[in-house]
Amino acid sequence: MIPFTDEELRPAVERSLEKVKPMLELDGGGMKLLDIKSGKVFVQLQGACVGCSSSNQTLKYGIERQLRMDIHPEIEVINIAAGMEHMIEQIANQGQ
Repeated sequence: MIPFTDEELRPAVERSLEKVKPMLELDGGGMKLLDIKSGKVFVQLQGACVGCSSSNQTLKYGIERQLRMDIHPEIEVINIAAGMEHMIEQIANQGQ
């Protein structure tokens, strides 16, 4: 259980994501923070990251790993495809 509210997490998540963005930009990609719900961080991979076969690795071993090192070992990152933003609430509540 992550001992922070979603509101408390936001500034720390934003700072942590800034560390990862240059790596994504080097490959022509990008990322946007959409929301934080129930300790889950919802992002949208952009640019060259969309449809890239390595995007799942980037999500887990780049973005999520950085957030876990900086904030909490149980934090989870979920990529939301463009047009699927309405699913965030449903995904956040799964498994609760």
